[in-house]
Amino acid sequence: MRRWSDHMIQLHESIHSEQDKVKEHYHETYQILYVMEDEGEITMDGKKHLLTRDQVAFIRPYSKHSILAHSKLAILVLEFHPTVLESAIHQKLLHDYLHDSQLIVVSEFEAMGIRQLLRKMLYQQSLDHAFQRMGLEVYLLEILYLLCNALQESIITDANTLRAEKLKKYIDTNYFNVMNAGDISSRLGYSIRHVNTIFKEQYNMTPLQYLTEVRIEAAKKLLLETNNDIISICFEVGFESLSTFYRTFNRYTHISPKKYRTSYNHNDT
Repeated sequence: MRRWSDHMIQLHESIHSEQDKVKEHYHETYQILYVMEDEGEITMDGKKHLLTRDQVAFIRPYSKHSILAHSKLAILVLEFHPTVLESAIHQKLLHDYLHDSQLIVVSEFEAMGIRQLLRKMLYQQSLDHAFQRMGLEVYLLEILYLLCNALQESIITDANTLRAEKLKKYIDTNYFNVMNAGDISSRLGYSIRHVNTIFKEQYNMTPLQYLTEVRIEAAKKLLLETNNDIISICFEVGFESLSTFYRTFNRYTHISPKKYRTSYNHNDT
């Protein structure tokens, strides 16, 4: 195993041809692998992940890992000894956020920032002066910050996805009881604006727009499958007035409820 200085930070390029495999191994150092081009897969602590351009693998000391290149795989490997980062900020990033070996999917903006910092580190590494180590540590801290930020964004996105799905299921089963946007937002305990934002990010419409679609689909089903009066169907699916029901139904289907039923019956015969 290579012996490392306690204060060493090193960046190098690792190129793998198609189907090249790096057998399972581990290091006494931290490693940050940044995929420059093409793709492959990495296995860390028994978990397999697809590697694609601009993704980052963060590997903790003594974490077993292996790499398989699907095509020509170019990776920048940033390696540093655990004792390099002595400040409280460094330790917080490593212990509170980057506590596991993991694959980190970064945004286009974060990827651009990481690429710029890696280029600066390559240049800094080529210099021979008293501030070389300080510069490398500063750039390393910035990269760690970007990775932690990407992880936090992923956690927030995942949580909002679950909230939006929960809200959608609630509307699907309670569309006839929901009165307004306040009823919907109260289910999650957030403001109407926030609920609208997370739902729209997931489904490209607000909860009220989705509620209306669900009601119209339910009304269409009742019109076609029952002989219930239109006014009964109107209130059964949750509309508060017949005029609102007619206006909304016509807006979505371009035909009145009565003509919709008549047209279906005519086509069915």
